Amino acid sequence: MTSSSSLSVLPHALAAYGWDASWAAEFAPYAAEGLLAGRVVRVDRGQCDVMTEDGVIRADTAFVTPHDPLRVICTGDWAAVEATGNPRYVKAYLPRRTAFVRSTSSKRSDGQILAANVDHAIIAVSLAVELDLGRIERFLALAWESGAQPLVVLTKADLVRDPDTLAYLVRDVETTAPGVQVLTVSSHEGEGTDVLAAIVSGGTSVLLGISGAGKSTLANALLGEDVMDVQATRDVDGKGRHTTTTRNLLALPGGGVLIDTPGLRGVGLFDAEAGVGQVFSEIEDFAAACRFHDCAHEAEPGCAVLAAVADGTLPERRLESYRKLLRENQRIVAKTDARLRAEIHRDWRIKAAQGRANHAAKRGGRI
Repeated sequence: MTSSSSLSVLPHALAAYGWDASWAAEFAPYAAEGLLAGRVVRVDRGQCDVMTEDGVIRADTAFVTPHDPLRVICTGDWAAVEATGNPRYVKAYLPRRTAFVRSTSSKRSDGQILAANVDHAIIAVSLAVELDLGRIERFLALAWESGAQPLVVLTKADLVRDPDTLAYLVRDVETTAPGVQVLTVSSHEGEGTDVLAAIVSGGTSVLLGISGAGKSTLANALLGEDVMDVQATRDVDGKGRHTTTTRNLLALPGGGVLIDTPGLRGVGLFDAEAGVGQVFSEIEDFAAACRFHDCAHEAEPGCAVLAAVADGTLPERRLESYRKLLRENQRIVAKTDARLRAEIHRDWRIKAAQGRANHAAKRGGRI
């Protein structure tokens, strides 16, 4: 059993899973109650597997299942578990340092937490199919918003034999991901995985991407053994079946831990305005020079963003993607924020009135 006196010494079993002195200090009140510290390595059907000093414990989550879906326990959480009992219960979990959240597909647009206490968000993108830069930007926005450091890994690099073509694809992604490291990896040939292993050796990493992106193969390469099932993807679109069906936290042999996730069909934003701004940091830098502080970058005079598009400094695709993600995020936030919803409707009415006035003016009518 974990005691308050043992909190000053990092338990070996938990140190491998990210336990440190700060977590120990936060856990001290629960240790005084005789509860065990542990990290959630898997959650399914109201129960979870928790790695503790005593090994993996199967525990019930009934005590930590609130109505708010963002507060349910998830893979990566640090939990306080009963030392005895059958079943054992998770009594609480420690405040999260970071949380990866996406919007659900429900009409209520609730948030769904995918992983907690993550340091690196590895976005796996397959080079077997045409790059979807918009999807990469979407993943990056969620990653930045979570508080983790994004990293884009271009998998199946062995399928791009021409070095010039590969360099062009990397530059394209680097332009899409300012401030983010971009790696090319071939798990099949073992290229690039050593660099990735060194990056993720400190802290917790979550592996993200759509089905067929090569996440399970990449996870096996990092783990040094075939732990995750791998299935072939369709040549026509690069898609595959979900070989990973739950989120699993696994200790890496070179240090650090990895959370593998199922392929994500939908990557909806959830209150990620800051993350969107980080992804499109160059646009926000241009915007600082606009004549009007509330410039919408659509037709305003003195718009530095539109000027950058006009002279080729800023690709028009980037601006369109920026607008799209901001609109989507605003809609999601407005569904739970009545004041913002009213402001949006007011702006729509003003723009509609302006549109009617412009149309009437063109036809020679009176406003």
